[in-house]
Amino acid sequence: MDKLYWLDQIKLQDRAKVGDKAFYLSRIMQRGYPVVPGFVVSAEILRQFLENLNSSESLVADLPYSSLHLDVANWRQLQQVAGRLRQEILTATVPQDWVNTIFQAAREWQTSCLIFRPSLAVSNATPSMKNISGLLESVFCQCEPEAIAFALKRTWSQIFRARSLLYWQHLGINLQQISLAVLVQPVENAIASGLLSTNSSGWEIEATLGLGIAIALGEVQPDVYYIQQTTGVVLEQQLGNKMLAYGVDAAPEAFSQPVPNSALTPDHTCLSTYLIQSAQQKQYALEEEYVQQIIALGTQLVSELGKSFTIKWTIAGQNTSSKLYITQVSSPQSTTHRHFIRGIGAAGGRVVGTALVIDNPQHKPEQLPKGVILVITAIAPDWLPLLHQVGGIITEQGGLTSHAAILARELSIPAVVNATSATSLIQTGERLLLDGDRGEVYRITGEGESGRQKEMERRKVVQNPLHSPISPSDSPIFTSHLPMIATQLLVNLSQSSLIEQVQSFPVDGVGLLRSELMVLNILSGQHPNSWILDGREAELLKLWSEQIMQFARAFAPRPIFYRSLDWPQDLPSLNDNLQSSTQSMLGERGTFSYLRNPAVFELELQALASVQQAGYSNVNLLLPFVRTVKEFVFCRRKVEQALLTEVSQFQLWMMAEVPSVLFLLPEYVKAGAAGISIGTNDLTQLLLGVDREQGQLGKVFNERHPAVMSAIAQLIQMAKSAGIPCSICGQAPALYPEIIDKLVEWGITSISVEPEAVERTYQAIARAEQRLILATARRKLH
Repeated sequence: MDKLYWLDQIKLQDRAKVGDKAFYLSRIMQRGYPVVPGFVVSAEILRQFLENLNSSESLVADLPYSSLHLDVANWRQLQQVAGRLRQEILTATVPQDWVNTIFQAAREWQTSCLIFRPSLAVSNATPSMKNISGLLESVFCQCEPEAIAFALKRTWSQIFRARSLLYWQHLGINLQQISLAVLVQPVENAIASGLLSTNSSGWEIEATLGLGIAIALGEVQPDVYYIQQTTGVVLEQQLGNKMLAYGVDAAPEAFSQPVPNSALTPDHTCLSTYLIQSAQQKQYALEEEYVQQIIALGTQLVSELGKSFTIKWTIAGQNTSSKLYITQVSSPQSTTHRHFIRGIGAAGGRVVGTALVIDNPQHKPEQLPKGVILVITAIAPDWLPLLHQVGGIITEQGGLTSHAAILARELSIPAVVNATSATSLIQTGERLLLDGDRGEVYRITGEGESGRQKEMERRKVVQNPLHSPISPSDSPIFTSHLPMIATQLLVNLSQSSLIEQVQSFPVDGVGLLRSELMVLNILSGQHPNSWILDGREAELLKLWSEQIMQFARAFAPRPIFYRSLDWPQDLPSLNDNLQSSTQSMLGERGTFSYLRNPAVFELELQALASVQQAGYSNVNLLLPFVRTVKEFVFCRRKVEQALLTEVSQFQLWMMAEVPSVLFLLPEYVKAGAAGISIGTNDLTQLLLGVDREQGQLGKVFNERHPAVMSAIAQLIQMAKSAGIPCSICGQAPALYPEIIDKLVEWGITSISVEPEAVERTYQAIARAEQRLILATARRKLH
């Protein structure tokens, strides 16, 4: 290793060697701005490391000169190649003189904790390359030689992860174009950390207690401050949800007891996770003094970076001695984006595309152009078959649990809901950037736009690889060192196209198989009643059975909980669009509709029986929206008549979403309910009198409301007393991971979430169980 590149000494000609992240930090550091000190292990070192892997059979034997041509559509090959590449790097030996050079340099800081930040440079880079948030992650380690060597290899190996390889190929980038340097910096305790984002329409500060990793990992909902650009006045501030924080060494006063290392950071050995004291959770992370310091810093940076930029900052030290530092600076953007609509971010991801505005949802087209951003007042469930090719969704109505939000998350399509007047403000043909994470929509003016970016937009390539539509080729990679958990983790599904990807996830089965969305793919726009009336019952039965059997076959012997249809039965045709945008959520839905017209329910039971007759005994029945014991008994008798109970493994469960179940659960158990699954979406709107399609109310009256949490706790306790399992399959655990702590503490049997939330829910369950074990051990100790 010839030398390290210190931030305060990096020159313009060093940019390709140190990467963009380190280069931009060095620029502002050398102009006097407060930046955490650091040095860079250059990209040349990685190239030397790869060249010295002297294995004739090594996949990386010809790297870094190989273009590594892969069929990224073959997701098994992609995962296998990525896994072997990373394994070879992680098991190789870093030359000891390299490690000693880094160690001796880092010892000057007299710190026990280091952060290794990937700093990327790509030759012939396109503007889209500057948006790689989350693609390459920082690695924390102790300031010790062995830990440094492993952290270095972990950081390097990330460019060969499956999602990274997929991303390079999406953009037509060969590995020879990629230069990955590593910025090494000291880490000390922080009072608070976060981001400052600026643009011509306003400034926004996000903040949380402790180190910023809590925001990066999505473990907290940060406080948000909206700043008027011209005056620096705080126009509005919103309190986030901050239950935990990260620190090193001794914990700041705001933190309470430490938590065992989280599942998300198994190798972050120098970090500690702390619970934030209850009183502190109700306060903002930043005192007014710190808010003004950040605003003042942003005002100064405008002269260096222009009007639109993003910085990550941290306030290091303790309250008696603290200093504001910049930890990351975004590179200038060549395309002008003008934010003009804000709604609720319902499904994560950023996508650029052409707008298609539909003023009347009842005028449903036969198909939609591939990759468009659909702009519409509201979306009904029967739109699902049209959405598979859509690049993004914007609705004027709806909240986080609205149909549009659920469908978007089901298909992993970036979406913004509750965007007021979107159909009026946007015109068909406009080019938009939709940010489903921030809930914002930008109109792209195209100034300075390169040909490559135009081609990207023409092809409708999603710009954030971590939120691209789920497909077998870019499924999450679950590592083998995930901790064991006792709480069952299940997955919500409806689309058979996701089976191949999801069946390999670390889940115990399917907790919610949504029949309504599943069968939309086979109904050809007709309501099941229409099929029956037209004499096509046998044809529909065959199609229905085949759909269920795909899931049964893929997950066997893991259980599947098939929820029967939750549609009005008197609706003549799906072609009439159900008039669903205005239809009441309290119509003849769920089991009550089976009493009125049992034909479709009986057909569903026949389909389940066909699956059993084919040899699959892992499919159970989950009854939706049960209002009375009489409805349940009626359904149980139908189930018995269909001979489903002849299979000993079969279980009849019911959704616990109508508040009357809080009073009637013992009666349901006596009537034969073998388990319950809490549907937080309906339970919340019925308890609080809030239509989940109304987004503004949903912001305030959500699943974290004390009444809803109390009802969930009561249902879990009643189920335990009755000796039956209790699951939860609504959106609450995925939208608000902090709820999982309480669910585990109360004794929930299983948690079922969307595919995109499986990994973070698994890790949240592991943390919750570790905290519970720790608390129990402490009680016994004292």
